[in-house]
Amino acid sequence: MGCMYKANGLYSRMSVGAVLLAAGAGSRMGGKPKALLELGGVPLIMRQLIALSGAGVDEVAVVLGHHAAEIEAAIGQFPITLVRNPAPEDGQASSVRLGLQALSPKLDAVMVALADQPMIDAQDITALISAFRRRGDKSMVVPRVQAEDGSLVPGNPVMFDAALRDQWLSGSAELTCRKWREQHPDSIFWLETANQHFVLDLDTPEDLERFSAKTGHVLHWPSSSHLSTTA
Repeated sequence: MGCMYKANGLYSRMSVGAVLLAAGAGSRMGGKPKALLELGGVPLIMRQLIALSGAGVDEVAVVLGHHAAEIEAAIGQFPITLVRNPAPEDGQASSVRLGLQALSPKLDAVMVALADQPMIDAQDITALISAFRRRGDKSMVVPRVQAEDGSLVPGNPVMFDAALRDQWLSGSAELTCRKWREQHPDSIFWLETANQHFVLDLDTPEDLERFSAKTGHVLHWPSSSHLSTTA
């Protein structure tokens, strides 16, 4: 079911698509697929899909690259579009573009999410959508969290007007979320929040230890029979 927004005093349907990035090699995790780390017995990528669905996102394109076969086996039952990046080593921007291309053209808004954010839930996605509704004339919504040292840290997912998707796909191969945000700071609506979910992600074994110490939750790798590593 799609999301609702208020227009001219009435509620109209807003069609939202999402690109979920899961193409990384996990090189700093020993070549293991971070998307398959399990929290409460559920792979992180599946938790993301449940969150997006629970928040009313209409369609999801999951971009795979490294570890594609293992990840696809874990989520193949979901009504999603699976996209394989033939050159994931080209960087995140290449995966974003492939995901954007895979979404249907008639969307009002798009979000880009990461598969390795362990705490994102439907309530967080709903908060992002709510911020998008009140963004005014801004084009992109980015969550921003105050760190312990007082600095402001941009988080994920991000959400933007579908017109930006069309602009990016017709332009430079590198012109996607982060680069566009750097070039158009006045077009960003910052979702100021204390919610750490938006800035928690996992890149190294030390991140797993810090996550457990901070949250009390322990992440587990799936059994070795279902997991391979890459060099």
